[in-house]
Amino acid sequence: MPPTVQPKTNILLLAIDDDPTSLDLVEATLEQEGLEIVTEIDPSRALTTIAARRPQIVISDLMMPGLTGMDVLSEVVRLDTTIDVILLTAHYSTEAAVEAIQKGASDYLNKPIDTRRLRERVDQIIAEARRRLSASSLDSQLLHAYERRGMIGRSPLMLEVFARIERIAPHYRTVLVTGPTGSGKELVARALHQASPVASGPFVVCNAAAIPENLIESELFGHVKGAFTGATQDKAGLFETAHGGTILLDEIGDMPLGAQAKLLRAVQHQEVQRVGASGTRKVNVRIVAATHRDLRSMVTERTFREDLFFRLGMVEIRLPQLAHRKEDLPLLLRHFVDKFSQAYNKPIHGFTRKAEIAMNSYSWPGNIRELEGVVGAAAMMAEPPLIDVGDLPPQVTSVPGTAAGNADGTNLNLSLEDIQVVHAHRVVDSMNGDKVRAAQLLGVSRATLYRLLAKTPPQSRD
Repeated sequence: MPPTVQPKTNILLLAIDDDPTSLDLVEATLEQEGLEIVTEIDPSRALTTIAARRPQIVISDLMMPGLTGMDVLSEVVRLDTTIDVILLTAHYSTEAAVEAIQKGASDYLNKPIDTRRLRERVDQIIAEARRRLSASSLDSQLLHAYERRGMIGRSPLMLEVFARIERIAPHYRTVLVTGPTGSGKELVARALHQASPVASGPFVVCNAAAIPENLIESELFGHVKGAFTGATQDKAGLFETAHGGTILLDEIGDMPLGAQAKLLRAVQHQEVQRVGASGTRKVNVRIVAATHRDLRSMVTERTFREDLFFRLGMVEIRLPQLAHRKEDLPLLLRHFVDKFSQAYNKPIHGFTRKAEIAMNSYSWPGNIRELEGVVGAAAMMAEPPLIDVGDLPPQVTSVPGTAAGNADGTNLNLSLEDIQVVHAHRVVDSMNGDKVRAAQLLGVSRATLYRLLAKTPPQSRD
């Protein structure tokens, strides 16, 4: 089969000069297939065109009435740092050229125009612009290639996770999924369910940390009418609801010891006893337990039952921190940009160079959940087509090496809990106080969000 020929993508060039003759010369010199050339004699109108159409290349005369070429350069850099600006001047000096380059110009050329040099320079910029567009298209193809059951990754660590899921899914009865907060443990549980023989059955989630201790037994195993005050009718628990499918016991490390003892019976014998009932009920449930805690240490400290740990941890899948799989970051960024561009109905295509550098330099202590929250909030604030540094939260753009910081800009005086509190408050603020939407964006329950919001952000404490 012959290779697919990709059509050339049109590149837009805007030329600005108060001398129409110079504009005619630029247009005649640069005319070529795949390049759309727009000319403008009024720099103020040109800026309106730049904001509306976002050309890849701007060629501007330096000395013009009203606005100078340096004014145009400053506005273009403020608007979109990916636009290449070439300045033309009849009064060339090395000092002025250096200043223009330092302020963001791609080149600084002398008048009368050397048509050969101008064409060579523009051809170089066009080739680079097409490479960027091709890279963006390739990222989208790679994203599709490296997506596995809702998870994304091409790093060796994640490829091993994907392989373990496929090996384990057909056979498991219990699986323990461990990893730091926000690393995607629920996605692993869903992937295990989808690849298992009970994929057509229910998938039920129980967040052990969000259920009050006095209600957890009733939530898990159900109750009969009259078992306690308020039990006005029989109610099936989550285990019965998950019959024929999978139950995810999220944050299992936060489950009280008393409930752990009753859970052990359900895990061992696949049977449950409703609160207030005299008999038991058989269930057929696959169990995925997830936690960010070190259960082995908790067993040693007698805060987690050893027998339950051995039952749940017969097979374990460990998820890495995002900082340990940075090669996955470009794919994740593309995924979340596409997701929120569609959700907000905004044509956002990616990040400016400075924003991309900031995202790659940050250590992401909150892992995938924090990354999703940051991209979601930035996409909401951004002016299409690109997310810029100003759209990112302070913890991502903080200057490396500042007081109480380390080489990647992370504040070492803040615990992970503090960072989560700070980010929760910021996301709620960006949502104008809409806690339901904020919880969805952060990927946490409303109970977890309210717990974080109840705490004062560390920078606000006395």
